[in-house]
Amino acid sequence: MNRLNVANCITAIRILGTICLLFTMPFSKEFFIIYSICGLSDVFDGFVARMTKTVTSFGAKLDSAADLTFYAVMVLKIFPDLIETLPFKIWYAVTIIVMLRFISYMTVAIKYKKFASLHTKLNKVTGFAIFLIPYMLKTSVAVPYCITACTISGISTVHEVILHLTSKDYQGK
Repeated sequence: MNRLNVANCITAIRILGTICLLFTMPFSKEFFIIYSICGLSDVFDGFVARMTKTVTSFGAKLDSAADLTFYAVMVLKIFPDLIETLPFKIWYAVTIIVMLRFISYMTVAIKYKKFASLHTKLNKVTGFAIFLIPYMLKTSVAVPYCITACTISGISTVHEVILHLTSKDYQGK
């Protein structure tokens, strides 16, 4: 199947937007415009792929790579504000979740010889919750919101690790 399709082009928009975010002041108007476009591209690439019947292994890998790149850039851009805003104890939970995510990726790599993340409903909720953090970070609900997002992410991550460890075949597309 052709790798150049509408869905993959939408994913490419997220990658290009992520690169632009590297050169944008966090929490500025420009930042939130580009950030929002990246978020919308994440929602629509999979939807378009399913609607146009152009779902491919390459597209799933491209989407996962775009997600990881996007989140890595976001950590770099908003990390100082996260450190300033969030209580130290939350970082223990974040560290455990990141380690479990790494275990999940390594399990897929070793067991199935793939680089991918499951697109479960819980992972989608996690992605949305994490995506909203920059919008919430400068508000009075920042800490409780981040604790909630961390809890959702932890549950989702444990769920994914269990799925990978107990499944004989890869459960993703």
